[in-house]
Amino acid sequence: MSALMDQDSSGMFKVQQTIGSVVCCKCGVPMPPNAANMCVNCLRSEFDITEGLQKSIQIFYCPECGCYLQPPKTWIKAQWESRDLLSFCIKRLKNLNKVRLKNAEFVWTEPHSKRIKVKLTVQAEVLNGAVLEQSYPVEYTVRDNLCESCSRFQANPDQWVASVQLRQHVSHRRSFFYLEQLILRHDAASRAVRIKQVHQGIDFFFGNKSHADSFVDFLSKVVPIEYRQDKQLVSHDVKSSLYNYKYTYSVKICPICREDLICLPSKVSSSLGNLGPLVVCTKVSDRITLLDPRTLRCAFLDARQYWRSGFQSALTSRQLVKYSVFYVEPPVGEATVGGQKYALSYVLIARESDIGKMLTVQTHLGHILKTGDQALGYDIYGANVNDDEMDEYRLHGRLPEAILIKKCYDKERERKKGKPRAFTTKKLPMEMDESRGGRGVDPGKMENEYEEFLRDLEENPELRFNISLYKNKDYQESDETASMTDGEGAPTVPIEELLAELELSEEGEGDGEDDMDE
Repeated sequence: MSALMDQDSSGMFKVQQTIGSVVCCKCGVPMPPNAANMCVNCLRSEFDITEGLQKSIQIFYCPECGCYLQPPKTWIKAQWESRDLLSFCIKRLKNLNKVRLKNAEFVWTEPHSKRIKVKLTVQAEVLNGAVLEQSYPVEYTVRDNLCESCSRFQANPDQWVASVQLRQHVSHRRSFFYLEQLILRHDAASRAVRIKQVHQGIDFFFGNKSHADSFVDFLSKVVPIEYRQDKQLVSHDVKSSLYNYKYTYSVKICPICREDLICLPSKVSSSLGNLGPLVVCTKVSDRITLLDPRTLRCAFLDARQYWRSGFQSALTSRQLVKYSVFYVEPPVGEATVGGQKYALSYVLIARESDIGKMLTVQTHLGHILKTGDQALGYDIYGANVNDDEMDEYRLHGRLPEAILIKKCYDKERERKKGKPRAFTTKKLPMEMDESRGGRGVDPGKMENEYEEFLRDLEENPELRFNISLYKNKDYQESDETASMTDGEGAPTVPIEELLAELELSEEGEGDGEDDMDE
């Protein structure tokens, strides 16, 4: 008796309750009691809650753009065995509202088998309130069928509905190299039927206006832009009153680039708390980051604020001059702007072409410069400037003689000249514009600018934060080219930041190469 009774905190004894068991009315097996008085096996033999539910269905897939048809005319892009594809498959089933869906998962099939199998677990009330749970497979037969835009493109590759003309009126293409990597990282141009490289920009052609709208919306989130939309009537059906247009988006990127020197107009400087007037652009994303190199004050301008004033760069990276650093005083101030650290110091420098003329200037690079280094900067009074605001300041002698922009690693890079880098990048499948006879794009100039872009990626960790870099197969790591320099050599990209490429051999299940993001 004592084994069946326990004493609680109040000293009272309570009888332990035990759950009884009953026998199944069909097979006589002992079981916990339920409303139907039947075991699970007998319930399943008597009732089939999946009766009337679809077990097989046919879906249509566009092999060109990788989209699935959602009747009647909507095409949805989904990756193989992704969450989007699972949601699409479940929505295609009819009469699923008669039961309660408990779980859904893919059953592995060969990608080339044109079959998709999904295992569904459903629940339903069967007898006297008893709830039965049952799993069953659904097989989807995939049929290839070109979507409307891909069908038009197959008939005529030059047939497009909307084009995005992306332009930046500057003397280099470094902004486009960075933007190209952002587009590849986010797969923003996957729906483009054709991409053409032209002078001062890139043209993207789409088979649907909504695809062009999505691409322009993506551009507005990564760079400061302004755009204009135009349309041209192609055909008109009088009986049905249907109009066929071609749409063109003229997108202009802000001409302010990273490392540009800007002389702010007086109104803009006042609106930013009397910043400047000479400021350096340290970052360009959906907003422009401006830094005063003599006070370490910073300001941020979004696209609307910039296009309202529309100021230009006084000096660009094409006008950088090399200086030698002879002495660096201890920092007198520090600041962090957008994740980048800066230290204000006084340095003694001289232009390499005029070593006899020593200059003492303030710089925001006190945290990385040391005696004996080389730096790139702007010669304020020796440069040819086409800016009225800056000319007025120079006449009154209110500007410094030089402004340093970044540390120079030319000597360190000479030792590694000709050796492959540890990383490589991907490129968009662009065709060259031949309408100008090839004069619009200089291959040699583009190669030099691309080399400068790769150097910027090595020097600036923040710049490569939003892009994908891949391991170079031809690279062999040595002692003198460690993953990141400790200050004695040129900076490189750490191996840990690089992505590997997955290669499938001929003996495997497929041929070719696929990219694997880690």
